[in-house]
Amino acid sequence: MKGTPIKTLCLTLAALLSVWSASAGETTTTFTPDTTRVLRNPLNGWVLYLGRYWDADFWETRGYDSMPTSTGETVKVSDYAGTAYLRTSWAQLEPLEGVYAWRDSTSRIYRLFKSVRDRGLKLSFRIVVDGRDQGQNTPMYVMDAGARYYTFGNGKHKSPYPDDPVFQKAYSRFIEALAEDFNDPSAVEFIDAYGLGKWGEAHGMVYSDASRKNEVFDWITSLYARTFSRVPLLIHYHRVIGVGDGESYGKVDPDTDSLLVSAINKGYSLRHDAFGMTDYYQQWEKDYAKKWAFRRPIILEGGWITGAHHRYWNDSSHKYRKDHPEDVRLGEFLAGEEAHVNMMDFRVDDQIKSWFTDCFHLVKRFVAEGGYRLYPSTVTVPSKVKRGEPVQILHTWENIGWGYCPNNIPQWNYKYKPAFALLDKSGKAVRVFVDRDAEPSDWIKGKACSYRFPILSSDLPKGRYTWAVALVDTSAGDVPGLLLSLPESQVNSEGWTPAGKVTIR
Repeated sequence: MKGTPIKTLCLTLAALLSVWSASAGETTTTFTPDTTRVLRNPLNGWVLYLGRYWDADFWETRGYDSMPTSTGETVKVSDYAGTAYLRTSWAQLEPLEGVYAWRDSTSRIYRLFKSVRDRGLKLSFRIVVDGRDQGQNTPMYVMDAGARYYTFGNGKHKSPYPDDPVFQKAYSRFIEALAEDFNDPSAVEFIDAYGLGKWGEAHGMVYSDASRKNEVFDWITSLYARTFSRVPLLIHYHRVIGVGDGESYGKVDPDTDSLLVSAINKGYSLRHDAFGMTDYYQQWEKDYAKKWAFRRPIILEGGWITGAHHRYWNDSSHKYRKDHPEDVRLGEFLAGEEAHVNMMDFRVDDQIKSWFTDCFHLVKRFVAEGGYRLYPSTVTVPSKVKRGEPVQILHTWENIGWGYCPNNIPQWNYKYKPAFALLDKSGKAVRVFVDRDAEPSDWIKGKACSYRFPILSSDLPKGRYTWAVALVDTSAGDVPGLLLSLPESQVNSEGWTPAGKVTIR
């Protein structure tokens, strides 16, 4: 917990009734949280997967702009997601050396990215190199330049060994170019920053020299940490991370924890790609999520593809019935709740339809209960101020989501803080006061945090104003940066929520 014991006090909900009451010359406002509004806050909420085979009319042809639901509504999928995730190949982004498709306004990927931005969503990426299940994922110029490789698909396709220096030089140059345009937290939610191995999931690895596993892991995680310094980075946590000889299963590798910790220490957060798959997401993975809960955000990807070849009804949990994809959706939801995940996924096509047509109630439940939903439960402000006299604001905050606000990750560096503004008659903030001792990453469900915030009254301009509260981004000029879990009607056009009148003389 940040701040001094005098200023900061985190309390159980039961203890709140005994906390400060307003005295003469003060106004206390009690807020009731909103649980239905979709909050497009960073590292929070639903992630829409874009797939690999989109076209110019992606949203319409996939039915994402007119999705029927189990409650009889027809909605846009993008109205429930805040992030669009593209798991794509290096070859698709850089088909020829130095030719970057995302910079070509006539390319399909450029148009896709524009459509994402037009819907108010942020982008996120995983760049896959190995193509054993997908084809030629690495551009051929890398092998032509002398990178050693292994073949698959009857020798037709080639993947470079990740410990090869020619590959590493070319890949580093590509990631540096990508970061020039996408190391921007206003446009990019996160980077799934490993991309090696089968499906880019850091397993099934094939090296020319397997003893270099740890060296390769350090190289690629350092590369992403260096180039994407402002965007959250994710690593796929599982028990055989980076293991060679094509190993995708088995017992926990002795290096796994130290490798993951090394990535976390470089600024990585966590994701897993097999939530709901009992034989993949095992006790070790559950324990790892528990170990890092509320210390690093955890992102969920569901494992089973219920509309394709996966026989989800053979899951060893015996909880999934054949022809009942809703069983899988519930299994993923409950596993996410157990892990306190901040984000869940809408996978492509049949997976998305399953969420909306079979389990729309779970979509809404995650909006209401998942990730983080922060709001000020009470705010006490002075209603009369004489300049030169002591002034303080008392404020209590709660989180009704099962996740947490990851204000503590290095890329954010504690930039979100509670703040109080004096609004003039037009609703414009004429003064903003930031309580830097109050820390949103401390706000966990079931534990209210209360603060006593002194303000220098000599800084207050004379006149009549409205106090207002917000969570501001201190890296962007102290403007409101996170949406509060309050009704939109209580928030003005600048993002401030009024909390009482004041006369200053």
